[in-house]
Amino acid sequence: MTSSAQALKSGAREAHPEHLAHVIFIAAAAAMGGFLFGYDSAVINGAVEAIRDRYDIGSAALAQVIAIALIGCAIGAATAGRIADRIGRIRCMQIAAVLFTVSAVGSALPFALYDLAFWRVVGGFAIGMASVIGPAYIAEVAPAAYRGRLASFQQAAIVIGIAVSQLVNWGILNIADGDQRGKVMGLEAWQVMLGVMVVPAVLYGLLSFAIPESPRYLIAAGKEARAREVLAEVEGKGVDLDARVLEIEQAMKSEHRSVFKDLLGGSFFFKPIVWIGIGLSVFQQFVGINVAFYYSSTLWQSVGVDPTESFFYSFTTSIINIVGTVIAMIFVDRIGRRPLALIGSVGMVIGLALEAWAFSFDLVDGKLPSTQGWVALIAAHLFVLFFALSWGVVVWVFLGEMFPNKIRAAALGVAASAQWIANWAITASFPSLAEWNLSVTYVIYTVFAALSIPFVLKFVTETKGKALEEMG
Repeated sequence: MTSSAQALKSGAREAHPEHLAHVIFIAAAAAMGGFLFGYDSAVINGAVEAIRDRYDIGSAALAQVIAIALIGCAIGAATAGRIADRIGRIRCMQIAAVLFTVSAVGSALPFALYDLAFWRVVGGFAIGMASVIGPAYIAEVAPAAYRGRLASFQQAAIVIGIAVSQLVNWGILNIADGDQRGKVMGLEAWQVMLGVMVVPAVLYGLLSFAIPESPRYLIAAGKEARAREVLAEVEGKGVDLDARVLEIEQAMKSEHRSVFKDLLGGSFFFKPIVWIGIGLSVFQQFVGINVAFYYSSTLWQSVGVDPTESFFYSFTTSIINIVGTVIAMIFVDRIGRRPLALIGSVGMVIGLALEAWAFSFDLVDGKLPSTQGWVALIAAHLFVLFFALSWGVVVWVFLGEMFPNKIRAAALGVAASAQWIANWAITASFPSLAEWNLSVTYVIYTVFAALSIPFVLKFVTETKGKALEEMG
């Protein structure tokens, strides 16, 4: 390596921000999209049974209404990278904020089942955009020394959004005397649950005006002076800005705006690195994590838990989710992404297997036997804990880091789309699978958790501490 190249790498690696609080604010503001992602994804948990009752629909139709938002997520994720490359990361966030707001209002005031489904698709499109733009923006703005922890803000925001949605749902249900269709502010309780999202959606839009554009986008757009200002903001004034700008420019010289065809190659349509990203995304969903957030109230009620208690258990699960995410944020830059993923996989296998065992017993007086009931409840929390401290965080960190600069935006979009399609498959299939055999359903999830272990060992490479320009 030449001395100039070493100097460039040193400039990127050893930079420490003088105003870390400002960098944290920038990452947190961007991760507000993650909060909405979590909130909008999980808030429907409080409305499932009310929608079933109001529109008099069966499990299959109900599953489609719940899952249809994920189609919007897949489309939003697939197109967000191109939109962000064309108009910038910040403008993309602002579009998502508008869509979240419109979706919240429409979902709270539906005329019929069909337009409720439509507004959920609109919200899904916004979630898909946020799922791509958040980690990409944070990875591009964060200094390398802090990138893993700052990238974890996205998942932290998601799990906080999930927890807040369940707390809001529980509070509104209590105001409505435990009736999801009870009156609150002139509407049915479930409508208010869906409408409250207007508040964080507007806040997300306002915060997007308070953070800078990505320096990589600014350089690509020919705004080098502004890029230098942003680099000084996030990496400190002591950083060699000439070296940093030159490093980014040299990395971009052989690049062009990433498009789908750039991902093609290898023996199986996509380049191997793209398949690895898709694999991480699919395994993250096929362990059944979103069953815990979309259907947990319905799940617990199906095994005899009181509705109000089932909402409370949904909230406690979301708190465990936050605890696990904090653990991951502490260790993701210390022990690395890959070890965390393996630890989480082992823990998920144990939790899911115990749930499958508990659900294999027949109900007694409409409830699981006492021992099996407690095992199911504890195992569900154990599963969520190990997911949160591992796959919940490291997959988003991997997707923000693992792809070469030339294909990052497009590859991240495809991987995130695969994640939403896998999420849709699990979400749409769970009600019917649960009616058929709840225990076998959890056996299926256990098998996927087990298969994730050899996948990580064989195909996934550690990205800890590497500059984005080193990814090849």
